[in-house]
Amino acid sequence: MDTIQITLPDGAKREVPKGTTAAEVAKQISPRLAKEALVARTNGDLTDLSRPLDQDTSLAILTAKDPDAVQVFRHSAAHLLAAAVLELYPNVKLGIGPPIDYGFFYEFLRPEPFTPEDLEKIEAKMHEIAARDLPNERKFLPKPEALKLYKDSDQTFKCELVEEKAIEPLVSFYTTGKFIDFCRGPHIPSTGRIQAFKLLNVAGAYWKGHEGNPQMQRIYGACFVEKSQLDAYLHKLEEAKRRDHRRIGTELDLFSIEELAGPGLIFWHPKGGLVRKLIEDWLRDELLRRGYDLVFTPHIMRLDLWNTSGHTNFYRASMFGPIEVEKAEYQLKPMNCPGHILIYKSRLRSYRDLPQRYAELGTVYRYERSGVLHGLLRVRGFTQDDAHIFCTPDQIEKEVEACVDFAFAVMKTFGFDRYEVELSDWDAGHPENYAGKPEDWQRATHALETTLERLNIPFKRIEGEAAFYGPKIDVKLIDAIGRPWQLTTVQFDFNLPARFDLEYVGEDGSRHQPLMVHRALLGSVERFFGILIEHYAGAFPAWLAPVQVEVLPLSEKIAAYAQQVTEKLRGAGFRVHLDDRNEKLQAKIRDAQLQKIPYMLVVGGKEAEAGTVSVRHRAKGDLGARPLDDFIGTLNAEIAQKGAS
Repeated sequence: MDTIQITLPDGAKREVPKGTTAAEVAKQISPRLAKEALVARTNGDLTDLSRPLDQDTSLAILTAKDPDAVQVFRHSAAHLLAAAVLELYPNVKLGIGPPIDYGFFYEFLRPEPFTPEDLEKIEAKMHEIAARDLPNERKFLPKPEALKLYKDSDQTFKCELVEEKAIEPLVSFYTTGKFIDFCRGPHIPSTGRIQAFKLLNVAGAYWKGHEGNPQMQRIYGACFVEKSQLDAYLHKLEEAKRRDHRRIGTELDLFSIEELAGPGLIFWHPKGGLVRKLIEDWLRDELLRRGYDLVFTPHIMRLDLWNTSGHTNFYRASMFGPIEVEKAEYQLKPMNCPGHILIYKSRLRSYRDLPQRYAELGTVYRYERSGVLHGLLRVRGFTQDDAHIFCTPDQIEKEVEACVDFAFAVMKTFGFDRYEVELSDWDAGHPENYAGKPEDWQRATHALETTLERLNIPFKRIEGEAAFYGPKIDVKLIDAIGRPWQLTTVQFDFNLPARFDLEYVGEDGSRHQPLMVHRALLGSVERFFGILIEHYAGAFPAWLAPVQVEVLPLSEKIAAYAQQVTEKLRGAGFRVHLDDRNEKLQAKIRDAQLQKIPYMLVVGGKEAEAGTVSVRHRAKGDLGARPLDDFIGTLNAEIAQKGAS
């Protein structure tokens, strides 16, 4: 009998008969491993557990502990969804069905929209098919037969995929009961393991993502190996709904998007505008303390400027169309950087002048498709806390380090204590998508990498995610319910200084090209505000709250004392509101709680006589009576600490 040698992850070797499957090897290793196995990895490639091994190979049996195995599990759940839909609605046309971070989706073309009631039926059918424990089996068909199979069943999109992607002569399919799908796999052995899933919603998506193609209905589902994981995820979704900044923004009267003005354009209401001022005031003070100069640049500039910068070549899809003014074309700015470059270029600089750090809270305009607009988080007009640093090569690492330090100061101040860091590099296989030479990219990436390593900051390196003009460091904060948000970006740019012929006079008397760093800390004020709303569920810390204190008199008889308390608080610099409505105390407290006001001061006859206030906290409840001056001192200390107070 022919045998082959299997090398396991721990280096152990096994002789097994040729044709042995990975599932059989798993049984030999451990019955528990065989039970938990989802997929195998042979010579580095994912493969079905049922696939016969016909040559010497390295073999790893993957369980739910391996992220790749979980994605295979979710891919099989997508096939289960398609099988269920076809049983219920035989005339649908199938698109694609990949795994995603939390589950899966599958695309369908159907004249009628899928309703919530349809999703309930489909989910029940999925459980029914899963309970049958149907095997996921791989089969091969010659390409002409594969095309005939789909043509006979009028699956036009699948025909298109087979034509484009199938490698002759044989085409790979997977069957799940009567369902058959063009797929390279791998898949988990059978449907029986797929128990913890939940269909979430339906969204429209153009076939292959191209406008003009048919619009598919994309059914999304959450899927995990264990039910406890699914329950935790669904709880997180409910918490995210509770924190949705669009709903809270309306309830607290913070901002709105007005249909008459157009989508993706934000109107800041008085309370939201006040929070914005607090954010911007802190940032401007910190910028000046850290050696930045504040600048302002126009919202619209000649199109020639954007031709020089390269944005019309590399960024045109995200720019609004040009505007003709006196037979010249102008452009709403999508970026602040060219304006800062013109300020730098307005006179010749010496090495003694460097670094030059220009900071601007500059409003920019980008054309985002209506389908991706989302409250404050994805808009068409927004204000970036932008800065550009022009420096010498020997200053670059120190400047990048200072930017990263500044980013951590922002997170601490606004109450975020967890983060992830990514280093985004170019895709060397597609240099046409980027500006600059390979050696420029290597030098720039090395500078960012060295800085992070020197600061002992863990980071993930991601290829293909760099800006077209240079690599970047991205800092993603983690919010109160564990979601990552893109926040700070520190981008190296060797492209724009060359395009604009930027120079400085060096110590040697010769002219040299400066290096340039793009730096945004908040990302945009709008998006940062949306993240803050969701992080705090609208209950901002006292230093950021639009109203910090609500004064609640028990009756009109206390009006004079209530007014005295209010004026003293205002005189101390607090944002205070006197609720002198003719309402019961409990109604006033309820309304203050709904507005998420940090402190409520109840004043009645006893308080007026003693010169005290009864303090209530929105989360801690009744804190008892205390002298007003004591409360003022406590609140001042809390505000001074900032953070998540």
